[in-house]
Amino acid sequence: MNIQKTTTEASQTEKLGEMIGSALKGGEVIELISDLGGGKTTFTRGLARGFGSTDRVASPTFTISKVYKNGSKELHHFDFYRLQESGLIGFELEDVLNDPQCSVVVEWAAVVQNVLPKERLSVTFKTTDTNERSLSFECPDKLAYLVKELS
Repeated sequence: MNIQKTTTEASQTEKLGEMIGSALKGGEVIELISDLGGGKTTFTRGLARGFGSTDRVASPTFTISKVYKNGSKELHHFDFYRLQESGLIGFELEDVLNDPQCSVVVEWAAVVQNVLPKERLSVTFKTTDTNERSLSFECPDKLAYLVKELS
């Protein structure tokens, strides 16, 4: 399933993330694909809010990962922009991927492609104008419940 959306404001990008975040059950993986400044962290802010977390969302570019909590559930946010190879972080990611209480969102996933499951939601952001972004949601049938509200 492939869904296309266009946003012209950061709040609209956050709202799309929030809609998906509200559907997270645990065990899902979401890959965010874009250039620098493409809207990944803005989307994740909405994702965490929809997930039910009140934690402050910021890009984990320098820390590599952050965790946003909602009771016993966790949303793990990884950013591999600064890594050239997965190394030990790949093992940390594998542990989280095997935890059914955790949902995972990954930015700059090229270095961990071999660890990520094939069945994941991929969101591609393209800047089409100064404030306009085109978001493409590529979703396997198994995760269709995540994008149900978008169509």
